Amino acid sequence: MADPLLVLVVDDEVPLAAIVASYLVREGFTVVQAHDGPTAVDMAQLHQPDLIVLDVMLPGFDGVEVCRRVRAFTDAYIIMLTARDEELDKIVGLSVGADDYLVKPFSPRELIARVRAMLRRPRASSATPAILRTIGDLVIDEEARTVTASSESVDLTRTEFDLLAALAARPRAAFTRRQLIDEVWGSDWYGDEHLVDVHIGHLRHKLGDNANEPRYVRTVRGVGYGMGTG
Repeated sequence: MADPLLVLVVDDEVPLAAIVASYLVREGFTVVQAHDGPTAVDMAQLHQPDLIVLDVMLPGFDGVEVCRRVRAFTDAYIIMLTARDEELDKIVGLSVGADDYLVKPFSPRELIARVRAMLRRPRASSATPAILRTIGDLVIDEEARTVTASSESVDLTRTEFDLLAALAARPRAAFTRRQLIDEVWGSDWYGDEHLVDVHIGHLRHKLGDNANEPRYVRTVRGVGYGMGTG
């Protein structure tokens, strides 16, 4: 039997963190908690969680800084929590490597649904045939989960890689945001579909791509996104 998946819950509201942890434990996860930025980074390094539930507002340093620091040593999925439903919070959080976000107040069941959807995403497996996709000077190795552009390595988060791989699997297709969410986040994910736009923007930045003259990821007006220059 596989070991239970480990979730790190980070929130300075101790009662809320305890409630979230209790729901996760009830669902079969192993949970550890932290209540400030420095402790969160230390615990992420010590425990190497599969997923981190991370509040934006923390003592010590905030969740955005936690996200930056943990991305240096883990590709764990990160769901950020914010008390303000503002676009800036979402964009800043996601730009440092978060995979998803939730706005407070939220129901624990909604969080559990997001966690389960995230952890159901397919992982690379030794049984998966090696797939190497080449689009211009962009090379995507799906087995090794590596990307090079113009022979330079590109460091992507799991979500950024999954999004690029989904586009590259059907390079002539035009994907709607919903189709990309179904491919990457799962068909049971719900929330603001503009989450896709934030990840596309960050993916373009890392690839050195220009939205106005794209080499890799194109905007399909009135539809969504596709691969290549179109």
